[in-house]
Formats: sequence, structure tokens, C-alpha cells
Amino acid sequence: MNDTNARTALSGSAASAVFEALSGSPRAPKSAPVLSQAALDAAGRYVPPAYSPIVLAGAVRMIEFALISLVGLSVYLFYVVPVDGFEWYYAAAIGGIAVLAMLAFQTADIYQVQAFRGHEKQYMRLASAWSVVFMIVIGVSFFAKAGDLFSRVWLGSFYVIGLAALIVFRRALFLMVRRWTREGRLTRRTVIVGGGDMGATLIETLRDQKDSGVELIGLFDDRGDDRSSAECAGQRKLGTVDDLVEFGRRTRVDLVLFSLPISAETRLLQMLKKLWVLPVDIRLAAHTNKLQFRPRSYSFLGDVPVIDVFDRPIADWDVVMKWLFDKFVGGLLLIAALPVMAVIAILIKLDSRGPVFFKQNRYGFNNDLVEVFKFRSLRVDAADATASKLVTKDDPRVTRVGRFIRKASLDELPQLFNVVFKGNLSLVGPRPHAVNAKAEARRYDEAVDGYFARHRVKPGLTGWTQVNGWRGETDTQEKIQRRVEHDLYYIENWSVLFDLYIVARTPFALIKTESAY
Repeated sequence: MNDTNARTALSGSAASAVFEALSGSPRAPKSAPVLSQAALDAAGRYVPPAYSPIVLAGAVRMIEFALISLVGLSVYLFYVVPVDGFEWYYAAAIGGIAVLAMLAFQTADIYQVQAFRGHEKQYMRLASAWSVVFMIVIGVSFFAKAGDLFSRVWLGSFYVIGLAALIVFRRALFLMVRRWTREGRLTRRTVIVGGGDMGATLIETLRDQKDSGVELIGLFDDRGDDRSSAECAGQRKLGTVDDLVEFGRRTRVDLVLFSLPISAETRLLQMLKKLWVLPVDIRLAAHTNKLQFRPRSYSFLGDVPVIDVFDRPIADWDVVMKWLFDKFVGGLLLIAALPVMAVIAILIKLDSRGPVFFKQNRYGFNNDLVEVFKFRSLRVDAADATASKLVTKDDPRVTRVGRFIRKASLDELPQLFNVVFKGNLSLVGPRPHAVNAKAEARRYDEAVDGYFARHRVKPGLTGWTQVNGWRGETDTQEKIQRRVEHDLYYIENWSVLFDLYIVARTPFALIKTESAY
């Protein structure tokens, strides 16, 4: 995709629209805000990683499908096969019952985290749905005149043992979900933006709801302390919207919920320009809006209607798919690259004194610093771990072997260890930049406003930017601007097929070495 097409594609997404609004003349850099003591206390508490309720529900479906199939097959192997031998239609019946059970349980609405928390209705619905499945099976076999093909003892045992196994599993699931809920793994850590009467109403409504999955952790208001009180409906104010960006980088925030009227368009846009760089869901509460939309326009937090503004990129099952892609494809590439890496290591040792590998801190997901591995390409006495001075053409610091491996980007191969083993890099994503990297003597985040939005996903070994020719030296503001544009396009359009396409194009992109030093 050329530059014009990339920009056109970018302008179609919500995040990119904000980027367009930001990407005029760069503003003076702002230092990180100093958080209040209340915000520091809230951010300083240990918070375990979150578990996706959507992924959990999917995992429960798969486990129960396997459990039902195992029960039916076990009863068949131990009771029917020794007498009648193996018959294929039993296997088909077991599979059909398992599939029918999944549909019945979905209809009974017991694949919700609220149901997993062990309400008694769950077990009644489970037993009813399981009974309906067998009533359907018996009815179908009767009208199909196939009743004589199946053992009645097998069918009855399948029903009783299967129901018992499902109840035992659901009880164990209840104990796990209760523990995860206490730990905060299954709640959405939520901050409210905007106080006043609307904020108080929203906070009280969320508190009154049971099993909404929302954990309120603080209130932020873009108005100063002289215009907004330090507390709203018992929820303490932790700072302004500027403080929220820094707060979201220090602790886990899953959801930002605005309690502002839709008519406050200017205020909303100003705050969105600040918050869109965070990897969070952003919603606008619509519980007090007089302007009503069709129901399909809303999503809900319990009974509270909200309007979706931004979604966290690569969430729920997408995270699982990307993790599997990194481990499987990255593992295969690492195995294939090991002989090449061994040769490069030997050449580096023969060419100059010093270690083979070089470690460097770079920006990772949500601005966390990650330590990445590279083959050493500079002289030991000229090593620059912070990249305060980027490598340029004919740079005297680069060794003879280093010049070759940098041209071909072979110095990045050790980052496959980051992908496969450490997990702080993805195979595909925005390239992680060194913390002090500069363009025209300005740090990247100073040269491009909204630069940190590229850190809403995990950085990658290769990316959309690189395969479109924007790799190598970034000596001008335009170059880093174009990199950020392509990174945002990737984030907004991610898919597994897109990752495969980028991986397939990477070797061809490495052939072009004009800007790689």
C-alpha cells in the first residue's frame, strides 16, 4: 500500500480521525503529570492480570463439549463394545448429543459469568436443558424407527452420569470463578470521567447493580479542584484527565466511562485526544441523555446504556489467536533461524571483541519498558543502550559484520527469543523504539503528537510499517510521522491473515536496504 492509500485507509477509523486532528504542527512536549497521593495509592496496589469473560465462556463451552463426549464414549466402550462390538452410529450420536447440548445450554443462558458464579438457577437450567436434549434424542430415534439400534442402558447411563459430571464441573467452576472475582480478574476496572450530578447518578446506579462486572477505582474530572469537589457519590477524585493518562500507564484500567452529555462535544473531543493513546475501552454513559437512539445503538453495563466510542484493540479471542500465532509461527521461525544465528554469532566473535548479544530497553505495550535482544553491531566502546544517537550512513561505530547484519536486519533475529519465550514482543506489530530515539533532534513523542497510541498493542519483530519501506534511519519528522500512520493502520485493521501477509512480505521488504544502516 502506498502512502496515499495508507492515509486514506487511516482516515476511516475513529482512532485515526483523532490522529488527524492531532497531526498538525507538533506541540511542545509535556512532562508527565505528578499524580496526587490518592492516585498514587490506587495505582500502587497490586492488580493481577484480567481474564476475559468472553474467552472464559468459550473455554467452558469447549470443556463441556469434551466432557459430554468423554462420558458418552466411556459408557459406550465399557458397556456396549464388549457385547456388540464397535458401531459408527454410536460415535455420531455422541457427537450429535454434545452439539445439541451446547445449543441447549446457550438457549438456557448459562454461558455467562453471572451464571458461573453459582446461582442455584444455573443448576436447574442445566438439568432442564440436559433433559430436553435427551427428550429430543429419544423423540428423533422413535420417529426415525432407530430406537432398536441404541442400548437403553447406554442412553440412560449417559444421561445420569453426564448430568452428574456437568454439575460437578460447574461446582468446581464456581469455586474458581469466585476466587478470580475476589482477586479482580473477572471485573472491569473502571474510571469515571466527569463529576457533578450526572457522575453521582452513574456511580450510584453502577453500585446498586449486582454482577455488573464493574469495579469502580476512581473519578477523574477535567475541571480543576476549584470547580469540582474532591468526592462524588463517595468516589474520591484522583485527578484530571491529564492525570488519567499517567494513571492508566501505572495500573490496570479496563474501561473509561464518560458521564457527560452528548451535547458536550467540544469537551469530549478534547478529552478523547488525550485518552485514545491508552489500551482501554472508552464508553459514553447514556443513562441521562434525553436524545434516545434505537436499542441496537447501545451496549450495556448491567442495565446502564452506553455508547461505544473506542474499543481496546486486539482483545478477548483476538488475544488468544495472536498469542497462538506468536508461539507457533514464531517457534517455527526460531528453529529455522538457529543455524543462521549460530553463524552470525561466530562472525561477530571473530570480527571484534565483546559479547555477541546486545540488550536494549525499548517502549513496549502501554509504554512499559521491555528489554529486547539484538546481535551486537557496534563496537563495544561505542555501545549506545539508549539510542541517544541513531546509527547513520557510514557510521564509524558500526563493525564490519555489524554493517552487513544491520543492512539485512539480521541483527534483530534474537528478538525471536523475546517473542517465543519472554512474550514481551509479538511477531508482528509496531516496532519497539528505543527510549531516547530522535528525529531532527527531537524525541519521537515530541515530534509526533499522539505517538504513544502505537503502544496500545504489543510491539513486534516486523510490521506493516517495515514492509511498506519505512524502516531504517529516522532523520526527519516526516519519516517518524509516516511510521506512526502505518502503525495505527495496522492496529485498527489487525487480523491473523493480516499478520500472515506481513510475515510473508517481510523477506522481500528486507531486500530493499537503501535506508538501513
